[in-house]
Amino acid sequence: MKTYTATPADIEKKWVLIDAEGVVLGRLAAIVANRLRGKHKPTFTPHMDMGDHVIVINADKVQLTGNKRADKVYHWHTGYPGGIKSRTAGQVLEEHPERVVMKAVQRMLPKNRLSRRQMTNLRVYAGAEHPHEAQKPEVLDVKSMNKKNTRS
Repeated sequence: MKTYTATPADIEKKWVLIDAEGVVLGRLAAIVANRLRGKHKPTFTPHMDMGDHVIVINADKVQLTGNKRADKVYHWHTGYPGGIKSRTAGQVLEEHPERVVMKAVQRMLPKNRLSRRQMTNLRVYAGAEHPHEAQKPEVLDVKSMNKKNTRS
């Protein structure tokens, strides 16, 4: 039996809507990363962009466990001497909540050109409104997925 490899003609991309309200950030990011890569499909091919278009709404209502809102720190460097900057997750969530979700998903993808192309299929919105109704996205219930996967 030969190994199946998908071709660009075989790829079917869907639109998926995920509500992040009350969902833990890491669990949400893992589910979104799998959807973006296409690992949920039986025809997954690692070197092809097989994933779906993912819309995440209510990013401002995502949950952080423990003291991560105050303890988790995002660092970046301006490029100048002594230019290291940092902000806590709570500060970033107040100003730009969609960036926290984007960064969590980005860091769960491989570090290569394909993952940068897959990140263009992710749209994150702070509120419940999004401009993608014309694509008729199917709603993915992440809260029930987490309840099935957690142990009692």
